[in-house]
Amino acid sequence: MSSFRQEERKKRILVGITGASGSLYAYALVRALHQLGIETHLIVTEMGEKVMQFECNKKMDELKEYATIHSNKNLFASIASGSYLTDGMVIVPCSMNTLGAIANGVGDTLLSRAASVVLKEKRTFIIVPREAPFNLIHLRNMTALAETGACIMPASPGFYHKPTEIWELANFMVARILDMLNIDHRLLERWGEKT
Repeated sequence: MSSFRQEERKKRILVGITGASGSLYAYALVRALHQLGIETHLIVTEMGEKVMQFECNKKMDELKEYATIHSNKNLFASIASGSYLTDGMVIVPCSMNTLGAIANGVGDTLLSRAASVVLKEKRTFIIVPREAPFNLIHLRNMTALAETGACIMPASPGFYHKPTEIWELANFMVARILDMLNIDHRLLERWGEKT
């Protein structure tokens, strides 16, 4: 007779980075997850790598200390299977190309396959689109994802915390993402609360 022993595991989050502008949000999120002790798995598109280097002057090798990095071409990766337990996925920034592929069930890359898995398993799925303005196709694709349970969280930081540096704007969005993932943090003072 086999014995089943449940071991407590760390919270596990998948982060996708695409070629849309806004790599700073992704970089800030991955660092915050690491600092909070969250096991993080990272999938970056080819254009995502280029934009990260252009906007943040960061190469993927520099993110290895914060997350396990998976090749977007590796459909055999653990995160491509629903049996690999995760606590959610965030795609930040999310290009309209990636958003459209996921909304229409295209799973030909690890990023879109992992997103499909998270959706089918009904796990927390957050899309942070970074585009303006949205056209009707963008809006219909976002609606399709929202109807499947995805959270659409446009990269639009608030200003009531009176930011003076760009990192404060990035941390505002990261804080909202962490809230949606039900991860406790102290990145910013909450409205109506004094710390």
